[in-house]
Amino acid sequence: MKIVAICGAGIGSSGILKVNAERVLHKLGIEAEVTAADIASVRLAASDAQIILTSAEFVDAIGATNADVIVVVNYFDQQELSDKLLAALG
Repeated sequence: MKIVAICGAGIGSSGILKVNAERVLHKLGIEAEVTAADIASVRLAASDAQIILTSAEFVDAIGATNADVIVVVNYFDQQELSDKLLAALG
């Protein structure tokens, strides 16, 4: 499974989201490739992704995709990430 974390520049927020998603997935025993990307390269970065993690401000810019787009409110809240990832996967 491929998960892409998206933010404006692909460095700060998406990096934090990537690391926290990896921690949550590890705790859940789910294997996935998690990458961070900027909104400008979302089409390429997420072309084969099953899940896109982002904030509400970038949802419209993502456009049409086959991936489940998960809006994360608090990037540091591992329970929120866990609940939303499990809902998307199950």
